[in-house]
Amino acid sequence: MWHTMSVDDISKKLDTNITKGLTSKEASKRQKKYGLNKLEEKKKKSIVIKFIEQFKDFMIIILLIAAVISMIVSYVEGTNDYMDSVIIIAIVFFNAIMGLIQENKAEKSIEALKKLSTPTTKVKRDNKIIVIPSENIVPGDIIILEAGNFVPADSRLISAYNLQVEESALTGETVPVTKDSSLILNQNIPIGDTVNMVFSTTIITNGHAEAIVTDIGMHTKVGKIAKMIITDESPETPLQKKLSDVGKKLGILCIIICIAIFIIGLFKNISITDMFMTSIGLAVAAIPEGLPAIVTIMLSIGVTKMAKKNAIIRKLPAVETLGSSSVICSDKTGTLTQNKMTVTKVCNLNGEISAKISSTDFKYILELGTMCNDSIITHGDKVQGDPTENAIVDIALKNGKNKDKLYKEMKRVHEIPFDSERKMMTTIHKLKKGYRIIVKGAPDVILKRCNQYYLNNSCYNLNSSDSSKISSINEKMANEALRVIAVSFKDVDILPTPIDTMHIENDLVFTGLIGMIDPPRQGVRDAVFTCKKAGIKTVMITGDHILTAKAIAKDLGIYSENDIAITGNELDKLSDREFEKNIMKYSVFARVSPEHKVRIVKAFRKNGNVVAMTGDGVNDAPALKNADIGVSMGLNGTDVAKNASDMVLTDDNFVTIVEAVKEGRHIYDNIRKAVHFLISTNIGEIVTIFVGLLLGLETPLLAIHLLWINLVTDSLPAIGLGLEPVDKYIMNKKPKDPKKGVFSDGLWSKITFEGIMIGFITLLSFYIGLSYNIDVARTMAFVTLGLSELIHSLNIRSESSIFEIGFFKNKYILLSFMLGAILQIGVVVFKPLAIIFDAVPLNEIQWIYTILLSILPLVIMESKKKLNEKIHGKTIYSLYKINSN
Repeated sequence: MWHTMSVDDISKKLDTNITKGLTSKEASKRQKKYGLNKLEEKKKKSIVIKFIEQFKDFMIIILLIAAVISMIVSYVEGTNDYMDSVIIIAIVFFNAIMGLIQENKAEKSIEALKKLSTPTTKVKRDNKIIVIPSENIVPGDIIILEAGNFVPADSRLISAYNLQVEESALTGETVPVTKDSSLILNQNIPIGDTVNMVFSTTIITNGHAEAIVTDIGMHTKVGKIAKMIITDESPETPLQKKLSDVGKKLGILCIIICIAIFIIGLFKNISITDMFMTSIGLAVAAIPEGLPAIVTIMLSIGVTKMAKKNAIIRKLPAVETLGSSSVICSDKTGTLTQNKMTVTKVCNLNGEISAKISSTDFKYILELGTMCNDSIITHGDKVQGDPTENAIVDIALKNGKNKDKLYKEMKRVHEIPFDSERKMMTTIHKLKKGYRIIVKGAPDVILKRCNQYYLNNSCYNLNSSDSSKISSINEKMANEALRVIAVSFKDVDILPTPIDTMHIENDLVFTGLIGMIDPPRQGVRDAVFTCKKAGIKTVMITGDHILTAKAIAKDLGIYSENDIAITGNELDKLSDREFEKNIMKYSVFARVSPEHKVRIVKAFRKNGNVVAMTGDGVNDAPALKNADIGVSMGLNGTDVAKNASDMVLTDDNFVTIVEAVKEGRHIYDNIRKAVHFLISTNIGEIVTIFVGLLLGLETPLLAIHLLWINLVTDSLPAIGLGLEPVDKYIMNKKPKDPKKGVFSDGLWSKITFEGIMIGFITLLSFYIGLSYNIDVARTMAFVTLGLSELIHSLNIRSESSIFEIGFFKNKYILLSFMLGAILQIGVVVFKPLAIIFDAVPLNEIQWIYTILLSILPLVIMESKKKLNEKIHGKTIYSLYKINSN
């Protein structure tokens, strides 16, 4: 219905002011009435359902059934010896509670992740233009749309300039639709032909517009399409899938071993019930079913840390990939530089001019520059908009050329917006007689379209000698690291039709060059140096002149003598094969288009690199999607770029990318440590039972012991390892090979050795205890296994000696160790618990044996590290330390 009404009728119906927008008070009232502007989410599972799902594991179900059967048998036989079964059920329930807590924590982290990347929209409120979260938009709001925005709600256009919208989300058609705000349409018209409206989730590909919001949330066109409703499903990351797969394989192996243990026990005439419970208890304790959950928690913790450092991760797999980054392709403006432009030089055909030298030309160049411009002047002569355009408007203001006053004399009636392919923008202004067309953009592009030049209030024919002179001035300015903008114009009596680049942007009068400096961001030089140490190549990509790009890249340490700088035109002349062969030699790409970016990413990836690519424009989306890690800009990026990216920089800063890579490496290292710990200790438990039975010993541990150790030693130390502080030499290592898995570089052999070590130490404790009696032996084995696993968590912290990295740097691992040790010793010392856990009091000699054996993993691993140090000359840690100096 809205498309059949005029803008005035709609504004009256929705009780809104087109010029001033809604008041904050009115917007708040409407939000209470209409709700938030978002689609309904999939109904979440209740906490009861989530708790029940903790018991869906087959082995846990078997264990619970076995415990119940054991209780029934005890009752029937009249022994009333069912305390073990009760405790086993209690431990399983406590494990389920822990699993539920972990799941909720991971879910909350994902929710927080969604909130961090909430889209925003420009709206008019209280006669001001402000930016608000898109979900806070209400019917009657006046919204401002620009190229690259997602349309936040169904809206009727008030005004539109060269507006094109891609509506494939609704219609399936990828060809953008040209919109027209002036039309009033018939009632029964297809969505694709509703050219006076824009619809939620569609994309502005060109131009800009103002519109009245008519429908929000589930009342929008997209809200009525069931298949478009957002779900809460979060796909597993590659690492989670890999670990889940490893967990299943280890689980199958563990089950086979448990069956073998059960059969061996039967041959040794051990009670069927006891053997069955022990076998199933071992399976539950030793199968590392919690690996993917631990990884989710660690990834979530990492995401939270990165968000605090201005890097918002949109997709969890990006955290894993970041640690493998070997090439960072970064835009120059705003990412490597401050994007705070200041005009420092203005030139005409004869060279540099100023308000004192050739003042007429100087002011005319600034007049044209400020008129062909989208920046706006706010209260107190403050300028708002793109930094390049702001710099021009600002210097024009200081020299008496006020854009708003000029527009009153020469009204802006049409425009062709800037785009990265044309590298220029055009505005058309109404004169008393005829029209003035002003074109500004890249000097080399503008110069090709000029056939005259302006000097001292007159126009002259432009010959090749004049063009060479202008090019020479441009090169000199570029060599001074200036961003250079050319300004041109032409006056016409009648506007040609159609108003497009071919008819408008030719036969121009070259007027002058405006040079501005954009200083490097603080910390970028150090970040580039850090990348070099870390084996990461930094590449600058810019639309600027190649000489400007080279000068800045050299200053930042990106470009050196043996490197190559190349322009987009030169790149077009290279075959893919030749380009890919020499790709690692290129450090600067100048005058490139978004299509070139895609080619650059593919070439680096073909050479086995993991590529991070930055982008902010609509046309950057393909390059961001093709990169291993697409990085969009939070301050100046378009919605399209953000949606295509894996990570959003809230400060648009290159330093943040490097910090994110560092955090990515840190998270991956800690995940490896947790995996290392969990699997090695689980193998230790299997070895203890299996080898003990093979050696002809009685069952060294009962089911209740195994489940308790699993509860105390698995979760807390693993999470503690996940919170290990970042190694200060982590950025002195080369990037991780993406083809190598989490168990590469000998991790499997380390896990196997350490698992066997823990198992045999526990068996030794059991064997010593047998010289007293079976109850003492089991108690000693129980305490030794629990404490040795906790002590082993300290070994996992680093490849270097614990004495070198320091005991107290990770307070979480220390707390988990102390808490675990207190609980482990407590169930033996505290008599009521000792009875429950079938443990007996130990005398002084037995405690000395137990404590010494528990510390043995630390002694063995420290000796092994020292031996490695002697074999390799220095510790890995020390080598990284040397490399950093």
